[in-house]
Amino acid sequence: MFEHLDDAEAELEKLEARLSEIYAAGDQAAARDAGRRHAELKPVVDAYREYRATEAQIAEARTMVEGEVDTEMQAYLRTEVAEKEARLVELEATLKELLVPSDPNDGRNVIIEIRGAEGGEEANLWARDLFQMYEGLAKRRGWKFETLSSQPSDMGGLREVTLVTKGPDAWARLKYEAGPHRVQRVPTTESQGRVHTSAATVVVLPEAEEVDVEIAPGDLEIDVFRSSGPGGQSVNTTDSAVRITHKPTGLVVTCQDEKSQLQNKDKALRILRSRLLQEERDRQDAEMSSVRRDQVKGGGRSEKIRTYNFKENRVTDHRVNVTVQALDQVLAGEKQLDLIVDALAAAERSEQLGET
Repeated sequence: MFEHLDDAEAELEKLEARLSEIYAAGDQAAARDAGRRHAELKPVVDAYREYRATEAQIAEARTMVEGEVDTEMQAYLRTEVAEKEARLVELEATLKELLVPSDPNDGRNVIIEIRGAEGGEEANLWARDLFQMYEGLAKRRGWKFETLSSQPSDMGGLREVTLVTKGPDAWARLKYEAGPHRVQRVPTTESQGRVHTSAATVVVLPEAEEVDVEIAPGDLEIDVFRSSGPGGQSVNTTDSAVRITHKPTGLVVTCQDEKSQLQNKDKALRILRSRLLQEERDRQDAEMSSVRRDQVKGGGRSEKIRTYNFKENRVTDHRVNVTVQALDQVLAGEKQLDLIVDALAAAERSEQLGET
């Protein structure tokens, strides 16, 4: 299991010898990569060094037991051997955990796109509720939260909204939110009190840094126009809205929330970089379709990762078959949402360790 750990130790030693030189060179991409690699290697190598030292201590204690004639000292040494062997088991489990490949997106900012899917205006209202859920979650966990773009609907919902969250564990917690979210409730648009089923799709992307994706100015077609609100009415008297088309891929991003054309352009470029980064990773993984399309699937009510049932006050995540009887708290982004995310993280970890 640990056959490559000597190589990892040698790599860490070489990297630590060069870190100051890398940082002094001023290459941001190289410094970032070196820092991330050091953070990956250090806990593994530290555990491996303790593992080897513990093995040596056990061997030494066993030798002393064999040569010891004093019964009391033999008992003491055997106790020490037992304690060291127990520690060795702990270290082996720790190393197994550490050797599971880390998610390359850990620590990155997270872009979330929410869109109303099946269900008409009720789906747009549901998209707004999901937006508020993530806003509440970000506030509780101390993440920064920013809306990049939004398109409101006629009844106060959101046809679509794109937001970014910033926090050291934001990706690790939010990556499980990708997919169709189904809601079962009596809509405000329903006059006879019947329960309807609607859905909104959630896409989760790591935010790309400028050093990750290089975009040639000639590859962009930038259009400016007047912002509009629900029903198409104008909400701005200047051409501040920005639409950016990436000509090589055909990707289109529109931002109109800010009154400044420059601010809308900056936000649109952030979204575009993240989408391009995700597409490149999809190509590298030789996937037939992008993760983005996999996440939203058809957006249908039958294609769901999670169901929110208002009448029964429950939220069920179908991937791990976990149900929480506290719908209001989940939608407020409170700790009950953590119960679902913790179950998803545990299931992923078990699969990675070959326990399922």
